[in-house]
Amino acid sequence: MLSKVLKYEGDNKTFVWKHPTVDFTTGTQLIVHESQEAVFYSDGKALDIFSAGRHTLETSNLPIISSVMKLATGGRSAFHCELFFVNKTEQLAIPWGTDSKIQYMDPTYNFPVAIGACGEMSLRVENSGKLLTKVVGTEKQLSQVQLMEKLRVFVMKHVKSLMAKYILDNSINVFELDMHLSDFSDYIKDVLADEFVDYGIDLVKFSVMTIATPDEDRNFIKFKELHYRKVNEVQEAELYQKINLIHQQTKAQQTVMEAEALAKKRQLEGYTYQDERAFNVAQDVAKNEAVGQLGNIGVGLGMMGGIGSSVGGKVGEIAAGAVGMAGVQNNVPAGT
Repeated sequence: MLSKVLKYEGDNKTFVWKHPTVDFTTGTQLIVHESQEAVFYSDGKALDIFSAGRHTLETSNLPIISSVMKLATGGRSAFHCELFFVNKTEQLAIPWGTDSKIQYMDPTYNFPVAIGACGEMSLRVENSGKLLTKVVGTEKQLSQVQLMEKLRVFVMKHVKSLMAKYILDNSINVFELDMHLSDFSDYIKDVLADEFVDYGIDLVKFSVMTIATPDEDRNFIKFKELHYRKVNEVQEAELYQKINLIHQQTKAQQTVMEAEALAKKRQLEGYTYQDERAFNVAQDVAKNEAVGQLGNIGVGLGMMGGIGSSVGGKVGEIAAGAVGMAGVQNNVPAGT
């Protein structure tokens, strides 16, 4: 069947679509949409490749086909090829999931664990020739579903081994796996990306979104209770330390505030800390039951010798009163 206009007729979830026409003539119009490539294929080999735009097939822009098939120049030539349209846009949210459990020994509690995982990936065709040769072959199209079916064993083998390795290398216990989804995603993508290149595919994104744990397993339940009991104990201890620290800080602040308030009071009443201490000394002397012993009085008065004049009078009055009272009680003559 001959066709005068060749264009893509697949959908947006298709990586490769094969045009039903296999017999072409020079002068035919070829329309290639943005982010697409059109590849002529013959005898298992990729020949001429066309990028986005409208092309008129001529011997000048079909150099490989012309040389292989000895097309005549300057007129219409017929040739037999297969035409594949390759969609090179990034295709998003392609689901993946483990078809069997990932088996390993939990590095923290040392009991066997079986988990599952699933997520999404984004792919883009990087090399049309590699994809057609290694993946498409004689198929008429390659959809997202078909691609994942072809690469499922390859992807699952790597995902399961890489996840188990990362868990063990980083000593991640099974009850904290969800905290490391981003780490799993980045680690697996870095390794898988190199593998996808061999198939002509660029692994743009890879996400581990869910990890299924064996919630009904007795060992899992037992160690889960142990794990969260330990976590709660640690959290309670940390909370107690924080509360104790807050109490200490509050007490220290209160002491500072009281000292500042007392200093402000002294300032307003016109005396200093030294003046207050002098008053205390005078009061102690007045209350001394042995005040009649002149030696003690001398010591007390000597201690007050350095008191300022503003306070000295008051101190003297207190001391004199104390001495007078002691003289009366001990029958000491006045003026002694």
